[in-house]
Amino acid sequence: MAKAPSKKIAQKSEQELAALLPFPSHGSPMLPGVEVESYNVELREKRRFVGDRANKKAFASLVEKWRKIVENESDEKLRELSLKKLSRKKLEQILTKGEPEAAAVVQAAIDDFAKRLADVIERYLEIDEWKKTELIFVGGGMSGSRIGELAIGRVQSLLYERKISLKLQVIRSDPDEAGLMGAAFLAPSWIFKGYDAILAADIGGTNMRAGVVKIRRSKKGELKSISVARSSIWEHAEDDPERAEAVEHLVGMLKRLVRWSRKHKILLAPFVGIGCPGRIRMDGAIDRGAQNLPGNWEADRFNLPALVSEQLTVFPGQRTAVVMHNDAVVQGLSELLRAGKTRHWAALTIGTGLGNAKFRMRDL
Repeated sequence: MAKAPSKKIAQKSEQELAALLPFPSHGSPMLPGVEVESYNVELREKRRFVGDRANKKAFASLVEKWRKIVENESDEKLRELSLKKLSRKKLEQILTKGEPEAAAVVQAAIDDFAKRLADVIERYLEIDEWKKTELIFVGGGMSGSRIGELAIGRVQSLLYERKISLKLQVIRSDPDEAGLMGAAFLAPSWIFKGYDAILAADIGGTNMRAGVVKIRRSKKGELKSISVARSSIWEHAEDDPERAEAVEHLVGMLKRLVRWSRKHKILLAPFVGIGCPGRIRMDGAIDRGAQNLPGNWEADRFNLPALVSEQLTVFPGQRTAVVMHNDAVVQGLSELLRAGKTRHWAALTIGTGLGNAKFRMRDL
């Protein structure tokens, strides 16, 4: 009969327990190289999350607000700016080549959005874990556009104006790849020794992505660079699947990538890293924050990492290890090498929601 955990073990905090484990657990605050001091902050105001003031939906609403103002005052019909026709590419075209009234609407929305995001950042900086933040990487779908770059640049100006000495940088990797690349830092580098790549999945409220992440190591075995060799995307929001269908589709994407890797002689490690919205428990269940995903992903008996491990064989004869963490954490980890010697840094991801994570470099 297995021994029950000692009282000393049972009384330890999540951080202390994670530090004792030889391998990072799901949602672990202790990862190779960094401590995740905070993520998925759920600050509220007037019964809504503060972060909802600065997500993709909020920006679309601001465009609609200014469109109506201009139309009411000028009788100019700006149909190309209606909510049903909004797209990142279309907005960029309007901003650079559109009629002055339409371009002004987009610019006004950018300015308002920047003020909201600056306010949200100020609120986060009031939290103990965020107070020492020196640098914030901003990612997500919106950040990968000229619209997003202008908004982030404006936020930086506003922070300077407010005497907040904090640097903002756009996540360097493509938004479709950053959430995959960060998965390489969910496990210690020694697990990848002798392998060329790993599988990764990035689950969002609109899309699911899966990819083959190639890893280049130094002579000492440390991760030196990462890149996405192959990826696929599924816009699940358009299909409105049940939870079981979503999991089946995700596993199918991963299986196809396994076959592609074998065909191209890329040796995959028996490991999958997953980024997923919400608070991730150490057992792999989702505590809360997954309301934008198809079906109930917060059910006690639903465990995505266990299902993926059970249904996916990456390396014949070996059980596939799966580690899942919050999607903003994983996107932030994609910039770990770029963070350099910055001790306290964070990540914000502008998407269906506003993802957030705060990191501290560990003394190793």
